[in-house]
Amino acid sequence: MTTPFRPVNSVSLPATPVVCNPPGDLAVGARGIVKAFGVGDARTQALKGADFEASQGELHLIVGPSGCGKTTLLSVLAGTLLSDQGEVNLFGTCLTGLSPSEVTRFRCRNIGFIFQQFNLIPTLSLVENVSVPLLLNGTLRREAEAKATERLRQVGLAGRERQLPTQLSGGQQQRVAIARALVHEPRLVICDEPTSALDSLTGHQIMELLSTAAKAPGRSVLIVTHDPRIYGYADRISVMEDGRVTHVHAGASLSSFIHSENRS
Repeated sequence: MTTPFRPVNSVSLPATPVVCNPPGDLAVGARGIVKAFGVGDARTQALKGADFEASQGELHLIVGPSGCGKTTLLSVLAGTLLSDQGEVNLFGTCLTGLSPSEVTRFRCRNIGFIFQQFNLIPTLSLVENVSVPLLLNGTLRREAEAKATERLRQVGLAGRERQLPTQLSGGQQQRVAIARALVHEPRLVICDEPTSALDSLTGHQIMELLSTAAKAPGRSVLIVTHDPRIYGYADRISVMEDGRVTHVHAGASLSSFIHSENRS
């Protein structure tokens, strides 16, 4: 039996499943996403007409077996991977209608990333690592480091701004990654397996930070995960299989899904 980070009954759930989003609340909308890799006999169809929606103010998990297309879908939604077919809309902006340079600018301003392996720059101090998104957006270094210092304080790392990532534990490094992802106030936060390498207590602490971040006005947090311990934090869970989203759980459906997964 899997031990969750938080009991299911402590999660505030809507009374009925969410079927669709009013346009004003839609953060992410994807339709008919197709993506293949390789050529000829080696060609692999990773996404097969996948549809996906996420709302503002929502922590949304994407789950499913290895190889089902979760990370590929997340990469397409983030604009780091171009789909072969389909359309992606983020907060009213159609990414598929933008040039590569326009997608890059949009991503720098509007998306924060959190990775399983943290992806911190080992030769930079914590405050320098967290400042990177602001510097990429043209913020002056002094202002960027002041904002980065405040973000580090918010994730419990005050006083350690000049330390290097190698001086921290895995959980502390993930806190730095969260601070970096949020420092430029992105509307969308993309997380790829943020807790799978962490122990239960540290994973709980990381998910509390992400859950709080998801509630900021106009923001959405998307998490790809294999970790059933974090299901209780979700407002909605999309299940993928064979390159498509096959089920979406919210409300009573979400509660039942979490209960069945934690019993398996």
